[in-house]
Amino acid sequence: MKKRGDNSAKEKVDKVDSGIEEDPPKTADDYQCSGNLEMDLQELCKLMGMREIPAVKTKQTEKEPPPDREVMEESQTQTISESQKSMWSPKPCLQVELEDEDHHSTKEVKISGWMVDEQMLQVLNKTLPSLNSLQCLHMWRTGLTGYTFTLLSNTISLCSNLRKVILEGNSLPEQSYHLMIGDGSMLTHLSLRNNCIGEEGARLIGSALSTVHSANKNLLSLNLAFNSIGDSGAVYIAQGLRFNRSLRCLSLSYNHIGDKGAAHLAEVLGLFALTHEEIVERRKLLMKGEQSTLIQPSQVSLTDSTSEPPPSVHSSSSLDRTINNKSVKKKDNVKKEEKPTPGQAAKKEEPKLAKKDSKVARGQTGKLSSKDKNLIVSESEMFVQETVEVTEVVVPLLDSEIQHTGGKVVYPGNSCLVSLNLSGNKLTVQSLKLFLSSLTSQGDGGLQRLSLNRNRFSPECDTFLKIQELLSPKDSFNKNSSGQVEDEEQVEAQTTGAA
Repeated sequence: MKKRGDNSAKEKVDKVDSGIEEDPPKTADDYQCSGNLEMDLQELCKLMGMREIPAVKTKQTEKEPPPDREVMEESQTQTISESQKSMWSPKPCLQVELEDEDHHSTKEVKISGWMVDEQMLQVLNKTLPSLNSLQCLHMWRTGLTGYTFTLLSNTISLCSNLRKVILEGNSLPEQSYHLMIGDGSMLTHLSLRNNCIGEEGARLIGSALSTVHSANKNLLSLNLAFNSIGDSGAVYIAQGLRFNRSLRCLSLSYNHIGDKGAAHLAEVLGLFALTHEEIVERRKLLMKGEQSTLIQPSQVSLTDSTSEPPPSVHSSSSLDRTINNKSVKKKDNVKKEEKPTPGQAAKKEEPKLAKKDSKVARGQTGKLSSKDKNLIVSESEMFVQETVEVTEVVVPLLDSEIQHTGGKVVYPGNSCLVSLNLSGNKLTVQSLKLFLSSLTSQGDGGLQRLSLNRNRFSPECDTFLKIQELLSPKDSFNKNSSGQVEDEEQVEAQTTGAA
């Protein structure tokens, strides 16, 4: 007769073997997301005791032919179609776009016009990082607070392939939008339109773009249209452009910017003098670079352990001469030695192998492949390799085109920004003259499009026409007029609730 305990134990083993879970997850923390957003969302909302579970509306991505031109300014000129507007609803709903018929291929998620509270953010924190195909997150008027925005920023950092975030109509008293482009951010496109961003928010964003010590290296386009940045905020944004070398498109349209703020934006595009702080930091970097090219005696280890340590070596050529001299001395010592015993034969082969590995071809020290880096090399070769890696790091303050003129250190300016939108501000002809001067100094490179419509100057003024004539051959974007771009932004602002 079998005992009841034996039967229960056997039943547990059968459940494990059949792959059936013994107990369902009791809390949201215990739930393991599958990558199916609709299913995971419903399960997590139930586990968290939410009364109203948001609906999930999915659609498959329509395949379109690749564009002939770059679309880096997409976030600036994007319009909302009638079909998209009809899908938006104040009721909790997630608009999901799939790459194909597979519900595990979520490419884009839109949340529009309903309150996303802390509880819902915790659900998104579990579901979004599990979507391996997620590339774009669009949130409009979701009632974010400073705390929920911080939770959202942490969630975005966990999404491995998320590169585009559109966060519009969410005013934050803390002005902490810079968290989206902080250290380690992988976003390439960010839209922060109509968020009431003021001077403080612009200051934080400018610092996130670049400082003397750090710079964002991934963001390609930033849309700050329809905010309240003003002249003071524009100064901070210009400060962030001084040493940023990733941003390509920037929109500051309809931000109450006048000649004072525009003057700083124009200055950063052309030649400008470094500040005292920047000069001091440049000297530190130069001194650090000079020190890294020196080898201390304790860092050099040659194959002949019986010889005295060599003096400091200042170049690869002197290093080669030192190795060659040691090799000659070693050959003389070998000739004087008696014939080695069988037990000493292995010891004699070691210095030969080390000598063979220590040879470095001149002129090729900077072309080490990844395979070569994994080999066991001598310390002298490791030093040469480390020196090359340091010099390959691009540091704007060490730009080779920096000049010393009139007692000032003159920097060549930001030539990476290719599109700047300043439509709908308060610029006069005074600002246009400064932009014309900077654009002329850039030559063939630099800015390709400068949108200046609806400012305080006549479209027929000579300076404006010269700017258009200068940029027209360089414009590689779509050949729509800047006036059409501006009108599209107005329509979009009205549909998204701009005041």
